[in-house]
Amino acid sequence: MNCIIVDDEGLARTIIAGMIKRDPELVLTGDYGNAMQAMKHLNQPEDSTDLIFLDIHMPDFTGFDFIQTIKNPPAVVLVTSDKNFATEAFEYDCIVDYMVKPITEERFLRAVKKAKAHKASNDAAPAAPVQAAPAASENKEAATPADTATEFYVNIDRRLIKIEIQSVNVVEAKGDYIHIKTEAKNYIVHSTLKKIEEKLPSHLFLKVHRTYIINTKKIIDIEDNSVLIGKDVIPVSRANRPELMKRLNML
Repeated sequence: MNCIIVDDEGLARTIIAGMIKRDPELVLTGDYGNAMQAMKHLNQPEDSTDLIFLDIHMPDFTGFDFIQTIKNPPAVVLVTSDKNFATEAFEYDCIVDYMVKPITEERFLRAVKKAKAHKASNDAAPAAPVQAAPAASENKEAATPADTATEFYVNIDRRLIKIEIQSVNVVEAKGDYIHIKTEAKNYIVHSTLKKIEEKLPSHLFLKVHRTYIINTKKIIDIEDNSVLIGKDVIPVSRANRPELMKRLNML
């Protein structure tokens, strides 16, 4: 089984790596101190990770956040010094065990045994039958008008002004108004964030905070819990960060 370790504590990674190397059926293919590095590993087309040893508490990104960013997560063994998340952990089908630090060799082997059984069960499961795609009229996820729109109009001083959707960088809620920031000009409109969110194509725009919607194609940089778009630093809430990370095309 190919394994990776994701833990911001260097000593914890060293201990787990040593235990992995003593099991002839395990191969350590990655050892990462933060979630971003691990996500790059997992997003590689040739990735064949079977098991992740994952810390829950990491700076700016919890183990649960990390799992939510992975489309088809392999088996996960949580590694933590906190006993209080066991109930939440087993809401995830991919989590096979929950180890509390400090980890003993015996406890490690029990977790690995569960991971091996999980993999064997998945390998033995029959492939789901391929079904014909539903007709467009039957497809509940068919494109909405917002997803195919290229522009919308705003009412400013009794004038209807056209805004090209591709030009929108950020939409910010300010009380009873929204601030629409485009590449060329900014507009203040009496409306709500929810209303304009319905007008924007969901594949381009994402609500990253209770007061911000961003054009994900305009992101210049991501650092900690914020993104840079143009000259604006936009906060990203913890709840919305996993969905944002799914949207990124990382190397």
